[in-house]
Amino acid sequence: ITSPVALKVGDTITSKVDPVWRTNAMKNHTATHLLQAALIQLFGKQIKQSGSVVNPDYLRFDFSHAAQLQGEEIEKIETLVNQAIDKAIKVTTKELPLAEAKKTGAVAAFDEKYGDVVRVVSMDDASVEFCGGTHVKNTKDIGYFTIVKESSPGAGNRRIEAVCNGKVKEYFIHEFEFLQKKANEFNSRVNELPDNAELIF
Repeated sequence: ITSPVALKVGDTITSKVDPVWRTNAMKNHTATHLLQAALIQLFGKQIKQSGSVVNPDYLRFDFSHAAQLQGEEIEKIETLVNQAIDKAIKVTTKELPLAEAKKTGAVAAFDEKYGDVVRVVSMDDASVEFCGGTHVKNTKDIGYFTIVKESSPGAGNRRIEAVCNGKVKEYFIHEFEFLQKKANEFNSRVNELPDNAELIF
């Protein structure tokens, strides 16, 4: 529906999912799970999700962490996520009684209210989480993952924005075009820009 439509009792409607939209959202959703697992691996179990946005174009993940992430840390996070993608891990789901699901060690927001039966999404030992959303069938379907921005939405929290698959290519093309433009302004080559970085940025 692209514009408001008046409905009345007895009307029949048909809903249709855009397969491209859904598939891209699924890739970003599964990548979000791998991102959280990478953060926990690097910084410990004190990492807690404080917010999340998943859509077809990008993902955003907010988490409890006081310090700004350094370049080396961001690279490690990207490496861990991409290693899990490259391993082509099958994504499986199980519905389990809550008590049994907790024993799996699955990551969950236990301040949220869960029913007697919960859904657990697993990617071998790479990620195990409570989740009711849709996911790709295999981590390889994500393609590639890169972080495009790290910031803070508020005290004690950090925010990561990232892209997957085809959006990664678009991102790097855009970044290179920017660098090429700067290089042309200084009558230089892109790989020579660091020598003039303080003048450019």
